[in-house]
Amino acid sequence: MARKVFFSFHYARDVRRIVQVRNSWVVRANSEAQPFYDAAEFEEAKKRAGGIEKWIEEQLKGTSVTVVLFGAETYDREWVRHEIKRSYELKKGILAIDIHRIKDPQLGADVQGKNPLDYWHVEKNGKKVPFSSLYSTYDWVNDDGYTNISTWIEAAAVAAGR
Repeated sequence: MARKVFFSFHYARDVRRIVQVRNSWVVRANSEAQPFYDAAEFEEAKKRAGGIEKWIEEQLKGTSVTVVLFGAETYDREWVRHEIKRSYELKKGILAIDIHRIKDPQLGADVQGKNPLDYWHVEKNGKKVPFSSLYSTYDWVNDDGYTNISTWIEAAAVAAGR
């Protein structure tokens, strides 16, 4: 089944890794990704009424799954955190993919960062349960993301009832 997917990530540090993941997804039959944005589009969104928050809402419309692509500094990104929170509130399927081992053509592999799904939690039976316990996390290189991303996305969509 075709899935419209929102990719959440830290642009400045990871863009060349992100392009590799997105290109592997976009070229497959029956897949649909949100248009890839560049830094200029993000900067322009800051200037408009409603700014980045409104822009994110537009990007999330019609998607069934949010894929959080995380590297060394993604955990600390305010807008990535917001995208995860909104995806949860909108009952999207969510999954995280660690991309630090993907080789940036200029810089090589990176250091591993914290999983951004660890930032958020829900209360269950009086205990804080991190999103990383509720949603799957994969390693792009070790878990063969190129081959498996479609399966991961479909599983996240089904788990969310989408």
